Amino acid sequence: MKINQVVENQLSALVEQRRYLHQHPELSFQETETYQYILKHLQKLSHFHIRENVGGNGIVAEIKGNGDRTIAFRADFDALPIQDLKEVPYKSTVPGVMHACGHDGHTSILLSLASILNEHTDKINGNVVLIFQFAEELAPGGAEPMVKDGALAGVDAIYGQHLWSQFKTHEVHCRPGALMASPDLFEITLIGKGGHGAKPHTTIDAIVAMAELIRQLQTIVSRQIDPVDPAVVTVGKVKAGQAFNIISQEAYCTGTVRTFRDEVKQQIKKAMTDILEGLKISMGITYHFNYMDGYPSVTNHDREYEVIRQTAERLNLPFIEAEPMMVGEDYAYYLQYKPGAFFLTGAGSPDYPPHHHALFDIDEASLASGLKMFLSILTEEGLLNDDQQR
Repeated sequence: MKINQVVENQLSALVEQRRYLHQHPELSFQETETYQYILKHLQKLSHFHIRENVGGNGIVAEIKGNGDRTIAFRADFDALPIQDLKEVPYKSTVPGVMHACGHDGHTSILLSLASILNEHTDKINGNVVLIFQFAEELAPGGAEPMVKDGALAGVDAIYGQHLWSQFKTHEVHCRPGALMASPDLFEITLIGKGGHGAKPHTTIDAIVAMAELIRQLQTIVSRQIDPVDPAVVTVGKVKAGQAFNIISQEAYCTGTVRTFRDEVKQQIKKAMTDILEGLKISMGITYHFNYMDGYPSVTNHDREYEVIRQTAERLNLPFIEAEPMMVGEDYAYYLQYKPGAFFLTGAGSPDYPPHHHALFDIDEASLASGLKMFLSILTEEGLLNDDQQR
């Protein structure tokens, strides 16, 4: 197999699949049509064994070669509740829903990988498992239930990638150890005593208490967390009040905490509770505090990181030692069960709209690099014969 040639031959189908998926996005846990689209493609491939409804709405496809080692690849296929504002021929046809994170590209890469492997079974020196995962964008996510339903059974190592619009096309970004943070969600409701805006002394103003809460939350990372431990506490939404002359009885906020180490997460949780208890004493409010743990941090294994680095160098793709990122990814669950690594493939430039933006798009030339990376990882792992010179 000449990897560059087979990818070039597959490229038009790869782009076509990506554009179809981009036009027909579905939200997390609602991916019925996308599921059928993937399944119909896989059912045309005679050498794959397919497991349906894995962990819910997931699909696992396996092709067996002439060896014992088994390598898995994962792609996610859900979209986001965002209106697509791009003016392109493949613009989303679903109001208020779009692929604003590149999952359409991930899925099309994995479908193309399946097609290539099906045509070259004689070149495979082991077994390859393809995991098509639902609901990455919305906790509790699809990764953990798929793992618990046997998606990684018999797998020796797993790899995944994320197309990244603000990295230059064809760059490969990866690092050993922690790559992406654990993204948690919190909700806080402060309850005071409402009343007339002209008589604040007869009330307990929930809005004033909320302002103090937000101020104190911002001191947790700056004053209570060791500066060498990356962490973020962000209040993303605040809601309170009904009218200009009424002192609000309740105020609500929600936000996110991002950490890499569980010890830091627990420290932040305790600090948040301490602040709320302090406000209860000093301002007379009561409160409801709901803290929801998100995905674990994405922590790459050293050996598989080296495979990714060597693969990028072999393909002459620019390799960048990534900085830790505060975004979250439920790919983390796979790495808790099996050795593996996750990397980012550049799909644009710093000038491209960021992920989760209404104008998000990718440079489709990155699809070829993503597909080459997966194929060449199999070569580095000894599972695929590549006739090209190293």
